[in-house]
Amino acid sequence: MNNMINLLPPLEKDKTLLESKRRLIIIFWTLVLFSIFCFILVLLSIKFYIQGQVDSQRIVFNTAEIEFEKSGAQSLHKEINSVNLKLDKLNDFYQNKVYITEILEKISTTLPQGLHLNDLSSSGFSVDGESGFRVSLSGFASNREVLFDFKKNLEKDKSFKQVYFPPINWVKPVDIDFVVTFKVD
Repeated sequence: MNNMINLLPPLEKDKTLLESKRRLIIIFWTLVLFSIFCFILVLLSIKFYIQGQVDSQRIVFNTAEIEFEKSGAQSLHKEINSVNLKLDKLNDFYQNKVYITEILEKISTTLPQGLHLNDLSSSGFSVDGESGFRVSLSGFASNREVLFDFKKNLEKDKSFKQVYFPPINWVKPVDIDFVVTFKVD
């Protein structure tokens, strides 16, 4: 091996050692900075690649969306929603239905002797989430007591609500033509 003798004075030896350490530090930091620069370049290339992929997928999506709108599928979707709404309304109607025959049967059970019906009309209503039938009856009562019994019978039955006899019904004591209205839920 090659053994050299360093004949430099100690001050010069320290200077050369310091100079060699400085060069090593400069080389080390140059390598670190170069590595960081290369890493940044790799990250930037990945970013540009991903951005390009996102842009191309956005274009594909927009094209597919335009095709979807042109294909009439959107109008078909709207039509399906419209039909579903109508079916929901029909379902609600059938769930909340009241059979008029049941109403007539209940009314017939409230009729006292001496009272006859001439006319019956009904109409459905739906107000503030409440629905049912509004019924109007007109008829003939032989006297006020019979009419009063009919009123009590209607008010006793919980199916009939807001039973209303106009005051004109109570004027005559006998042979009374009357009208009554009430709601049926």
